[in-house]
Amino acid sequence: MLRNVTFRTFKSLKDVAVDLGLVNVFIGANGSGKSNLLEAFGVLSAAADGKVDDQSLLVRGVRPGVPALYKSAFRRKPGEHIPPHLFFGAYGNGAKYEVTLHNPLADPAPAWRFKSEVWGDEEGGTYVSRAPAQRVKSDPERGLAAWKLVEVESGPGAELLKRLQDYVIFTPTTSVLRSVASEPQPRQPLGLSGGNLPEGLRGLFRQRRKDERSKQICQEALGLIDWAKSYGYGPSHSLALSPAAASSEFVVRFRDKFMQEKKNMLSGYDVSEGALYVLFLAVIAGSARTPKLCAVDNADHGLNPRLARTLMDHFCEWYLMAEGQRQVLLTTHNPLVLDGLPLQNKEVRLFTVSRTKSGSTRVRQVLVDDELLAKGQQGWSLSRLWTMGHLGGMPNV
Repeated sequence: MLRNVTFRTFKSLKDVAVDLGLVNVFIGANGSGKSNLLEAFGVLSAAADGKVDDQSLLVRGVRPGVPALYKSAFRRKPGEHIPPHLFFGAYGNGAKYEVTLHNPLADPAPAWRFKSEVWGDEEGGTYVSRAPAQRVKSDPERGLAAWKLVEVESGPGAELLKRLQDYVIFTPTTSVLRSVASEPQPRQPLGLSGGNLPEGLRGLFRQRRKDERSKQICQEALGLIDWAKSYGYGPSHSLALSPAAASSEFVVRFRDKFMQEKKNMLSGYDVSEGALYVLFLAVIAGSARTPKLCAVDNADHGLNPRLARTLMDHFCEWYLMAEGQRQVLLTTHNPLVLDGLPLQNKEVRLFTVSRTKSGSTRVRQVLVDDELLAKGQQGWSLSRLWTMGHLGGMPNV
């Protein structure tokens, strides 16, 4: 399991360290660096997989950028030196993976070069140790850890590297969830923009035959869509659809409890985006094919505040029930999401993201301490504390 990460000199992340749980929620002002943080995980993932270029970043949901935009460019204090390379470090269960990447500003190459790379664990020692001073003939644009993983196969170090390699950022969009627009980054169980939702549901339904957790997720998801009698999936020809909506072989379909029978079947094209997003998060939490480490940017997509709160409560429970210590990173701007977080569980963590006076991103964990408990006893909810500015992560406007 990934317990700690450190990022230096990547975009607004001049020097950021984060201690992770299973469910990690990041709140903050627009432009504070929340998406930069998720993308730092993406660059680290690509490095762990052996190649950092535009293609390896795009398939993980990271916006490609030239070196001048990836490297921190803050004003320097007298005597301060900002390293010309990017540093990424991941640690957990006695294992670690650290890498520094370089790409010259004056003559950037399509792929970033590995300046140093260290991968190992307490059980097997150091598997890879690469440094500029070493005279080892190897492709500077290829990571050694990904190659060495074939030999290591198992153990804490292998588990850590595989978890990093599989990381992706989901950023669902309404048109793709409805199957009106095509998925730019298709994968299983869901595309990064929310595509493949009918097939993702089909996989979750198959799991529930033998898996009580999957069955619970399917039932609770239905309870969150208060107008629906049932939901499922089916071939697109089974419903009356506009030609604009029939862009996929399968569609999500709902049965409305308030409409007349035989006239109450609706497709994902006809219903609210909130209902589709509930099912999207249910598949993310429930599918056995979801990466063990992933992120959802803007986790309040199209949700009524009360639905956002209740959905987040269920979503945390779904993740905490999962085997294999699956981890997720979420960003949100909806205050009610905070009220759905069971922060009494140490594996659910809330972080505020803000900018320092010099402009660098700062990440601070909101701890359930005596002061926060006292506020709760006085009737202060987390959403109220945040909107009133007591937690931080608010714009200075």
